[in-house]
Amino acid sequence: MGWAAAAIVAAAMGLTETAAQARPLTPAEQRDHAYSGWLPACWDPAVLDKLVARFHHRERAYWSSGLQVVALESVRETGLRSAGLDYIPRRQCEAAALMSDGKTRKTVYVVGEKLGIIGWGWGVEWCVAGLDRNLAWGAECRSGSR
Repeated sequence: MGWAAAAIVAAAMGLTETAAQARPLTPAEQRDHAYSGWLPACWDPAVLDKLVARFHHRERAYWSSGLQVVALESVRETGLRSAGLDYIPRRQCEAAALMSDGKTRKTVYVVGEKLGIIGWGWGVEWCVAGLDRNLAWGAECRSGSR
């Protein structure tokens, strides 16, 4: 009975491995509607300005808080195309946000290709720890590597 169970487990592992390998791994730049693979750096002023402006808009329009990001420091890249070459090109970043309430909060953001208005250009998705009120990124912005 031990050999039979081991054979079933081995067969199941082989099927799972084959199914995973069957997925085509076409780099995003080689698709019919290709991506360029070009993304601005985490510290690019246009990226940081977009993040700060969108944060301010969200806080004012949805939460009526008036809270603002005063400055972003210790900006660093934490990943580049971490999901693989066949997914939307994304750059994962982190920074320390100095807030208008005097607190410093961890900020996680992703710069992604074709995430701008109606799929043009690049866009920024972001999370400020402690201010993700609908927990879209999970506690303390843990899903920042998405």
